[in-house]
Amino acid sequence: MPWKEQRAMDQKMAFVLAYKQHRVTMAELCREYGVSRKTGYKWTQRFIDGGAPNLLDRATIPHHIVHAVDPAVVSLIVELRKRYPKWGPKKIDAFIKREKPNIVCPARSTIANILKRNQLIKERSPRRRTPQSSFPLAIATEPNSVWCADFKGKFRVAGRYCHPLTISDACSRFVLRNDPLENERTEVSQEIFESAFREYGLPWRMRTDNGTPFASTAIGGLSRLSIWWIKLGILPERIDAGHPEQNGRHERMHRTLKADVASPPAAEWEEQQRLLAQWRQQFNEVRPHEALDMQTPASLYRPSERQYPNVLGDPEYPDHFEIRRVGHNGAVCIRERQVEVGNVLYRECVGLEPIDDGLWHLWYGPVFLGRLQELGRKKYQLDKSQPVKPRKQT
Repeated sequence: MPWKEQRAMDQKMAFVLAYKQHRVTMAELCREYGVSRKTGYKWTQRFIDGGAPNLLDRATIPHHIVHAVDPAVVSLIVELRKRYPKWGPKKIDAFIKREKPNIVCPARSTIANILKRNQLIKERSPRRRTPQSSFPLAIATEPNSVWCADFKGKFRVAGRYCHPLTISDACSRFVLRNDPLENERTEVSQEIFESAFREYGLPWRMRTDNGTPFASTAIGGLSRLSIWWIKLGILPERIDAGHPEQNGRHERMHRTLKADVASPPAAEWEEQQRLLAQWRQQFNEVRPHEALDMQTPASLYRPSERQYPNVLGDPEYPDHFEIRRVGHNGAVCIRERQVEVGNVLYRECVGLEPIDDGLWHLWYGPVFLGRLQELGRKKYQLDKSQPVKPRKQT
């Protein structure tokens, strides 16, 4: 004979009936059923008051919330927000405490929740971040193996902002450029880099942070400037976000530059430009450098043998790659289907590396852009994660 499953309601009924029949005392009955005497008396009283239906489990939700905000205060918070749309919980809290001291003002977090419930706060969309670089930072063992570049923080000169663009050789600490610019746009920055390339040749790598114009939130973290570097045969490597120590020697140079010629800055733009040029000559040729065994950067630096080319070509890919040129809509055509890769690569050639049936790795030069997978019926999915090691340039 199968066992009969007992429900909690059946046990409560059996408990109450046993007690009503006076077979045992309340203490003995509670020990038998494994409940406290307080629970036993509660079940019994509920049965007396309302019969068997009254033994059902009751909801544990309180009928009254002790710390609930007064509806009048809620109305006041909503009214203040509508009257002053720019006010947040801090200002509303301060206003109520100052103007209406007799009102018990809720916590700022509660004020924020009230505004959200009344749809008076819009959730911010998550900030787009630059994709993490897939290249490990190289060790600068000789001049021109790694150049470092960054903008020394802006400061005002003669009523306008000055943005010194600095370029240095990581091995010798030689400062190649520290030109003052009025902005950080790609066009003006590219002119400074081009002049440095024409004078000193090309490095193998360019180390920067993740800011503009060196990188962007586009696919692979590419920017128009880094694409230009790749076409010149320069590998852009970026430090991790929030880790300036990974470009420590360049940051240390910035500290010296700021102390010598930017704190305080000059009164006129031409004077600031002259001071920066003088500082660069003194830093490179006169000032002994402790990290160089008290030698000067100019005594160790030599120009690169890789000259700046007159004509730029597309990146080269291995023979087994399929080459596609990105169209004006930022997409490449694969088997009569458009796959979007981003406008930053407009008119550039990307390489499709066959991995398996319906699976490719997408590259721009040595930069891995993502995994492209065929989903069937001419549908494709581009996974823009970066788990693949950088490909060596041919």
